[in-house]
Amino acid sequence: MDWVVYGALALGVLAVLAAASFVVVRCLQAWRDFKRFRRQLARELARLAETAELTAETAERLTDQPELEASTRRLRGTLARFAVLRAAVDETAGAVGRVTAVYPRK
Repeated sequence: MDWVVYGALALGVLAVLAAASFVVVRCLQAWRDFKRFRRQLARELARLAETAELTAETAERLTDQPELEASTRRLRGTLARFAVLRAAVDETAGAVGRVTAVYPRK
């Protein structure tokens, strides 16, 4: 009967050792994953900062272009002339439409 008690005690000790080793392995794995995450996070934050800096430089360069402003002014003038010409064409089409409405067709 003593061998049953010692066997159960030995089995209990083995179970505790197995559980402890499982916990240790999982903790080490979690620690490695955490370190990998920190490295990756630092890389991504550095890349994000670099991209933000490039975007800021590009935006500054784009807003500081006198050629773009001159081109925009020319475009606005051209669009105004186009609007006048289009209004004239619409007015002429309306006048011609009234004449052709009463003109007999064959």
